Amino acid sequence: MPAKSGKQYIDRLKQANNNVYIHGERVEDVTEHPVFKNAVQSMARLYDIQYEKPKKMLYTSPTTGDQVGKTFMVPTTIDELIERREAIMEWQSFTKGLMGRSPDYLNADVMAMGAASEFYAEGDPMFAENARNFATFAREKDISLTHTLIHPQVNRAKIQAEQKDANVALHVVEKNDEGVVVDGIRLLATQGGITDEILVFPSTVKKSGKLDDPYSLAFAIPNNTPGLKYLSRESFDYGKNQYDHPLSSKFEEGDTIVAFDHVLVPWDRIFVLENSSICNRAFSETNAVVHMTHQVIVKDIAKTEFLLGVVLTLMDSIGIDGFQHVKDKGTEIMLTLETMKSHLFRAEHSAKLDRWGMMTPNFQALDAARNWFPRVYPRMAEILRILGASGMMGIPTYADFENEEIGPILHRAMQGKNVEGYERVQIFRLAWDLTMSAFGSRQTHYEYYFFGDPIKMGMAYFDKYDKEVYKAQVRDFLSSQHMGQVKL
Repeated sequence: MPAKSGKQYIDRLKQANNNVYIHGERVEDVTEHPVFKNAVQSMARLYDIQYEKPKKMLYTSPTTGDQVGKTFMVPTTIDELIERREAIMEWQSFTKGLMGRSPDYLNADVMAMGAASEFYAEGDPMFAENARNFATFAREKDISLTHTLIHPQVNRAKIQAEQKDANVALHVVEKNDEGVVVDGIRLLATQGGITDEILVFPSTVKKSGKLDDPYSLAFAIPNNTPGLKYLSRESFDYGKNQYDHPLSSKFEEGDTIVAFDHVLVPWDRIFVLENSSICNRAFSETNAVVHMTHQVIVKDIAKTEFLLGVVLTLMDSIGIDGFQHVKDKGTEIMLTLETMKSHLFRAEHSAKLDRWGMMTPNFQALDAARNWFPRVYPRMAEILRILGASGMMGIPTYADFENEEIGPILHRAMQGKNVEGYERVQIFRLAWDLTMSAFGSRQTHYEYYFFGDPIKMGMAYFDKYDKEVYKAQVRDFLSSQHMGQVKL
């Protein structure tokens, strides 16, 4: 079948009846539940955009000839890589980069999994075939995915095998003719309850060793698989109108703890089984990490563009755009945006074909961007809060303006340089929801830890950086000095 529509996405969720819990209750229908329905509608909108902009979003399937999502496309030229990025940006322009797990993120992983499927044959030739088949299945059925990478935060000083309760983490229980039975807990599946399937991979920020083999797994299963439960955190969509909560009422995608209660994973859905070495290398050697980071940098650019727009609109609304310190803060965000664009340009225009036949962006540029953005996003959010000042707290609600007695007072009291009170508060509520509400605070925290602990990420970046070429410059310079040797 071709790429799905928004209606098909919703219909699938209704039919699947995923096992989702929130606020102490099981959800009967995520498409209608107050805390999920708005995110579901936003996701549905993404799938509809594919058909509204087919030249940008769709391409001809290499296996069926159907029109399928371009975010699944394996790029073989730089032009195709840019085409794929433009499709990603169509979705990110709608979400403003605020849905960190929009479908294009994991579609990049699936794309790389299919192209580099032979990597998984190291564990078993069957696993390579499974990877190829799943990538084709996901593309042709336009499967929406969540994923989980990390173990519960029990005792970070110990590996899983040495934990007091070594079975709390997801692990293999038994193998039988049908597949592998797994049990335990995984964190932290964003959009866990509102997608078709889950991809389980290990985190590679901290490398695993031989004792971690029982926990070293990679597989994909439907979200309604028996024994699989999604335990959602408190929702930051409070069911308010879009004036009061303009962003959380549309883009609150949710995060879930994933519980596996003796879940059967069929043999044809397994990619890695009890092999820490393969797990450690999967993302890097298949170049999945490169293509996923490519998507993330596009998301970051869209998010920075939107945040800059909010900052500039807020400045203009209260006439602070002429002050020196205000301009300087705006410049910080502009420099961030242009730097991220430069990283993306370099990554794409110095891309090369990898061993799997994928046109793969320059990872040096992307790696720098993905390490830098978590360090600067909190500062950009802070700038918006600083510029909004006390106006970020003096934000009446839609109901206040609708009140016949106090509405006119607020219209006058909240007016700005170029806007009436209703419009100025609308701007400030947007800024508040982006940075200070529960939704906004989650955005800042989410960006900071997007790829893992930024300090560990930075240490890894430092360790693998090619430092020798720069030290050689210094050695050459010092050796070129013709002063006489000092006798000691």
